[in-house]
Amino acid sequence: MSKTKIIIVGASHGGHQAILELTRKYKNLDIKLFEAGDFISFMSCGMELYLENSVTDVNDVRNFRPEDMEQLGTEIYSNHEVLAIDADDRTVSVKDVTTGSTEKYSYDKLILSSGVTPNSLPVPGTDLENVYLMRGKDWATSIKAKLENPDVKNITIVGAGYIGVEAAEASVKAGKNVTLIDMIDRPLGNYLDAELTAVLEKELADKGVKVVTGVRIESYEGTSQVTAVKTDEGKYPSDLVIQAAGVKPNTNWLKDVIDLDDRGWIKTDEYLRTNLPDVYAVGDAVLSYSIPAQTKLPIALATVVRREVRYIIAHLFENQPSVPFKGVVGSSALSVFDYHFATAGLNTTTAQKSGVTLKSSFYQDTLRPDYVPRENGNTEVYVELGYDPQTHRILGGAVLSTYDITAQGNVIALAIEHGLRLEDLAEADFFFQPGFDRQWSLLNLAAQHALGEPKF
Repeated sequence: MSKTKIIIVGASHGGHQAILELTRKYKNLDIKLFEAGDFISFMSCGMELYLENSVTDVNDVRNFRPEDMEQLGTEIYSNHEVLAIDADDRTVSVKDVTTGSTEKYSYDKLILSSGVTPNSLPVPGTDLENVYLMRGKDWATSIKAKLENPDVKNITIVGAGYIGVEAAEASVKAGKNVTLIDMIDRPLGNYLDAELTAVLEKELADKGVKVVTGVRIESYEGTSQVTAVKTDEGKYPSDLVIQAAGVKPNTNWLKDVIDLDDRGWIKTDEYLRTNLPDVYAVGDAVLSYSIPAQTKLPIALATVVRREVRYIIAHLFENQPSVPFKGVVGSSALSVFDYHFATAGLNTTTAQKSGVTLKSSFYQDTLRPDYVPRENGNTEVYVELGYDPQTHRILGGAVLSTYDITAQGNVIALAIEHGLRLEDLAEADFFFQPGFDRQWSLLNLAAQHALGEPKF
């Protein structure tokens, strides 16, 4: 009996989860995974921990080792770039980047998890020495070497999103002078509403990060090596520039074959199928269905791709999948020096971009009852809840504190996924114990506040 041929493109979270699901559910499969890079498979989300010497070894910062998946019966090919898909022949053309040779491989099912690449700004000077990006093992080890080099004193980070803030914190902890620059008006402004970013902007400044927002990068200056970043409002001396200004989908090789939108994101139907038969797409390069927005958005998260893969593999051999993919909430978390936050669903910025009407409520309180003094851990806590003003359905939210309350972000995510209203969250039956929280739990209180109830 011939084996069903499964080809997977990309060895990050999507490729890893696909192998786990395929080998767990099915027998008699011929599974091949192709990865263009030489290292399988670096977890860029673990880069800050590596830069801060908080991991066992750089070679351990990965989803899996090839030999682990090979033991499950999968063939793993690093340094193999998939160049093209021939849907008529049901083959992919793959280049061995070490030898330059190209070979065709046939498939019965093809899963694309091609991912994204970091943006390099289209300004003069990007080709200077010491202008870096922050993704993948090679860039991680290069940045680490600079953080350990005493001659590198001034580091400028372009982009104040998650990656930029992580780079800033790692650089400060390495003893560098750090400038964090963004064109929007506040750090992490695409992820959190203004009340929360105000807390974090002060934290960044207090820890020694020079935060420069609302400016435009004009060039990177220097002869052979970068010496400064020039903006429309001034220059910043720079021995190293780390660009963290967003990503773009790695889909140029799919043009005119796979349906893409005008920015290059892969289009899929409600079953995560592309326009080609038996070709599926998942992950950062795909427009994912957002439950709170009720439309498709680019949501570049490991949690998203793993859920998409789990769905695809469960329905892979159905002529017509029994149910559509239900979508994702989009949840994430980050530490910014002494603060920790988690966010789920939409915020004011993403709701506006999605055309969703959202009302936001900001709540500030202490974690525990008033009789617990601040010095005994009764810290300030902040909650943002976003909801539909007509139905009160919860569409998003975030929590922030110096105490780690990020698990509350998972509660908000679950509330969004299941369509809960403010009224549901206001009365949800959570535990109370004064060593942990208030008589009404934090999210109860935040929802009651959003409903206009008097302060408890």
